[in-house]
Amino acid sequence: MEIFVYRKDADKTEEGIPKEQLPQLLADKNNLVWVDFLGETPAQLEEAKSIMLNVFKFHYLTVEDCLETLNQPKVEAFPDYLYFIVHGVKPEETSSSNFTTKELDVFLGDNFIVTFHIERFRSIKKVKQQIRTSPYACRRGAGYLLHQILDYLVDLYMPIVDDFDAAINALEDRVFLMKHDNNEILEEIMDLRRSVARLKRISSRQLDVLYRISHGEFEQIPENHLPFYRDVYDHLLRISDLSESYKDLVSSLFDIHFSVTANKTNDVMKVMTIISTIMLPLSVIAGIYGMNFENMPELKTKNGYFFTLGLMLFVALGLLIYFWRKGWLFKKG
Repeated sequence: MEIFVYRKDADKTEEGIPKEQLPQLLADKNNLVWVDFLGETPAQLEEAKSIMLNVFKFHYLTVEDCLETLNQPKVEAFPDYLYFIVHGVKPEETSSSNFTTKELDVFLGDNFIVTFHIERFRSIKKVKQQIRTSPYACRRGAGYLLHQILDYLVDLYMPIVDDFDAAINALEDRVFLMKHDNNEILEEIMDLRRSVARLKRISSRQLDVLYRISHGEFEQIPENHLPFYRDVYDHLLRISDLSESYKDLVSSLFDIHFSVTANKTNDVMKVMTIISTIMLPLSVIAGIYGMNFENMPELKTKNGYFFTLGLMLFVALGLLIYFWRKGWLFKKG
């Protein structure tokens, strides 16, 4: 747990404050208090739960939601604070075939911010570094400080979205160039489809949360901070729109894959059909002259063997020329 306190009268940010001082710090409305909980161990989880319930007096149901890690993005308003859940990406684990997120729980009050996360967030780390060097974000209030966290969190989506675009383009090229039915490509398309679907689901639900926050629905967000939240909303809206287009592109990849596979199968079947068509009259000729009846007129012919072979060759070449002229075998010109 880390505690940051911005003292308005001194215009400076302090950290390393003992948790026992939290009630006194929160009582002074000139202070801005940011408590960041990291729940990596059972002891940290228990400490976070105790402080949320006994110091901040949060509703026990929101604390239960906070300590869980399988929640979807949402926002809930209470008389003294705002509680919402957002998801950030895991850059070290996320790829175009495996989109994974991590949950960030936030409580926002008039003069405090409480953040809770099981996994570490680069956006939170960046904001901490920022307020250590300058109290500017804290000086503008809790709403603006929270905006900084959300802004960095959403910005980290863009490199992942770019990876999706590159992966889709690469798969399109591979689908068109594949020389036979490739199950590996199909598996990659299915993995990509699942990842895009999860990106779309998370971004759309998170978009609803930011829409409500950025359009003045909650009194905990001052009116002069709403343009900053609308800017974050616009960034996330772009990501959501891109994910929708990627969803359509991946669906079309399935159609393209099956079309290419069907065309290649048709080509194989066409060649096999042509071979069978050529062999059929040859088999008839061989069958007729292989009956060896005693009274067959051609049985005693001196050059009958060579004549029959020549006839079979003539028929085969004639059929090949016919198929070629029809464009069934080779393309003319």
